[in-house]
Amino acid sequence: MSRNLDIALLRTFVAVADHSSMTAAGNALHLTQSAVSQQIARLEDLTGRLFLRERRTLRLSTAGERLLPNARRLISLNDEIWSSVTDSAVDGRVRLGAPYDLVGAWLTPILKAYAEQNPLVEVALVCLSSPELLAAAESGLVDLALVEEPVSAFGGERLLVDRLVWVGARGGSAHLKTPLPVSLVAETCAFRPAVLHTLSERGLSWRTMFESGSIDATRATVRADLAVTAWLESTVPADLNILHPDERLPELPSFAINLHRCAANTTRACTELAQSIRRGVAGRWQLEG
Repeated sequence: MSRNLDIALLRTFVAVADHSSMTAAGNALHLTQSAVSQQIARLEDLTGRLFLRERRTLRLSTAGERLLPNARRLISLNDEIWSSVTDSAVDGRVRLGAPYDLVGAWLTPILKAYAEQNPLVEVALVCLSSPELLAAAESGLVDLALVEEPVSAFGGERLLVDRLVWVGARGGSAHLKTPLPVSLVAETCAFRPAVLHTLSERGLSWRTMFESGSIDATRATVRADLAVTAWLESTVPADLNILHPDERLPELPSFAINLHRCAANTTRACTELAQSIRRGVAGRWQLEG
């Protein structure tokens, strides 16, 4: 006998998984903590235990980890079908914020697909560092923001978690120098505190250089073997090398890419763009996984 999954329950499940908290998920969904708890209980009656409690946060159980990617796909397909059978063409303007490294790495094809599907929507792309983007989303200067944050950060919708890796020139020797020359784009770089803390914790000497605010300048600096940098693994250009951790290059923490939305913008154009980003990220990492 076939069974049907309730999309509303799946949305709540995904929100709790993204926020690691029923209270935070309730705030995002405009539900009470009690309502969220009841919906998760109803879903667990069908699937088994989905979350394990760790101190003051929740983490996914094995069953929850299996369900999460499929839940995202089912929600995405539901929203796509609903959109296709309801309203007419989407129009308007959306201001999307993104760090420079995400634009060239994988955001461009997502925006191209969105533009082809919604030719009447004007997308204004704002490139800033992640801390600046987070402030811009909170103040309403952008409608949506892709923000690189520590895995422990709360408040946004988690799209994925990626490894932060050391990057150097092919055949280069900058990583062997003492002090270690490090180029981190700008002082506001989201990775800077984690990288410098990791180096200091290991007692390794370093010096920052070429922090011009331009990712192209950083890439050129690393390509010339003048310094190393730290980027998310999925954003490393093909002409540069990922340097494996050793006694000179300590292992770096993973980072989350979270989607933040300005609460004031409830337009369909903004909602559709957020959905396109979710689909694009899910599709890319499903293929790579």
